[in-house]
Amino acid sequence: MLKVLELDRVVLSASQKALRINLNPDIYGTFAEIGAGQEVVRFFFRAGAASGTIAKAMSAYDKDFSDAIYGKEDKGRYVCKPRLVNMLNHEYRLIEERLNRKDHATKKFFAFADTVATINYQKTIQGHGWLGVKFQSEPNKDPNVIILHARLHEQDGLLQQATIGILGVNLLYGCYFFTGKPQELLLSLYDNLSRSQIEIDMIQMTGPDFVNVDNRLLSLQLVKHGMTDAVIFSPDGRNIQAADILYKKNILALRGSFRPVTKVNLDMIMKGFKLFEHEHRVDEEQIQVLFELTLNNLRAEGELDEQDFLDRADILCSLGQTVLVSNYSKYYKLVEYFSRYTSKRLGIIMGTNMLMELFSEKYYRDLNGGILEAFGVLFSRDLKIYLYPWKDQHGNLLTSRNCPIHPRIRPLFDYLVYNKRLVDIEDYNAEVLDIYSKDVLSMIQNGITGWEEKVPTYVDTIIKENRLFGYDPSVKSSPDEEARWHSHQKKVNPF
Repeated sequence: MLKVLELDRVVLSASQKALRINLNPDIYGTFAEIGAGQEVVRFFFRAGAASGTIAKAMSAYDKDFSDAIYGKEDKGRYVCKPRLVNMLNHEYRLIEERLNRKDHATKKFFAFADTVATINYQKTIQGHGWLGVKFQSEPNKDPNVIILHARLHEQDGLLQQATIGILGVNLLYGCYFFTGKPQELLLSLYDNLSRSQIEIDMIQMTGPDFVNVDNRLLSLQLVKHGMTDAVIFSPDGRNIQAADILYKKNILALRGSFRPVTKVNLDMIMKGFKLFEHEHRVDEEQIQVLFELTLNNLRAEGELDEQDFLDRADILCSLGQTVLVSNYSKYYKLVEYFSRYTSKRLGIIMGTNMLMELFSEKYYRDLNGGILEAFGVLFSRDLKIYLYPWKDQHGNLLTSRNCPIHPRIRPLFDYLVYNKRLVDIEDYNAEVLDIYSKDVLSMIQNGITGWEEKVPTYVDTIIKENRLFGYDPSVKSSPDEEARWHSHQKKVNPF
């Protein structure tokens, strides 16, 4: 079990949760399940006293029959979010239409739905599924909606079905007993389950009881608590399931702290994108750009600061960027993750300083095969690394041609350069090379003038209007303080 789930509460079994719901005379609704059998509603039938809870249980298992009820999906997929949403809306609407509210004045209606594909017989396709609940927390109140996506890890279809049953019970129970505690609701989804069984990689909570819930923070919690290793959210802050945005795409990623995003970051992505889109195996209409934040970056100052995370996310979203939050401290793990969804060419943009770390053997001491095992994962995929120049402590500009690589690893490095798997970004903007995020952050927090010129257009306005990164307009440094600050930075960065 995940250690983070050791909460100050008694964890009920799925059967106990189902019985507690059944014994509540005011919880009433329908179950509609596709794909893995009626695994969730089975718990409620077996628990007893289900007649007061279950209005209807159904499984539109045949595709034609399912289409006749819920409509056809544009892409012909049945295990997808649009199908789940259609199921929830259709079933909830039927409850409202068919039941006279006057006769059920105290009832809190719900519609539970799932669409699941379990592991196939050949075990070549892992199981996954979408689960959701549309529910009222109070009679006559507008409904809330919780939707999640889960990847199934067990190697047996029957075991996966049982796991879906437990997860579904946990979800419905959380809707009614942890409504005002979204984080506890999230953690309770793993009651009686472990990460080895199931991975929740996307969740979305909307409705009147969740108006103050930032779904980006829910995404962060999924990674923080080990429920998944990576989550993605769109420029408008919506949580996105990875397959919906990465499937068969050419992915270009830039990792950074973005605290805040600077002109260097923008130059890196613009120049890297320019090279990537002209690659012969890249379809410019199918490129997905990702700005990646890792937990290591988010914890750079100690404990993970949720407001600091939102500050960074707000700026990246304002620039129209899609954000990936991951637990992949090592690049080969990131590439392995992308490879779940696409076999097309991948690109990673990094500074020469990061490249030197990438070629450091101590970086891979936890692997039996060391650096060769990691690079086997990295470059067995169709991957190119775009190298942005970096100045060392002596002011030397480092590129692939002069960066120091240990002689033992040098042949591997030369091989990748010769085969153009490592490519220098040549048309960089030399005027921004001396900009560092940590310096800009220090200027913002200490009231040092001039930081506005180091961030992209409008980013300074966003920081000031929303008071991000500790910006306080009342904090202004004196000329002497500014001189001391610049003198200190000159010692740290002598060039």
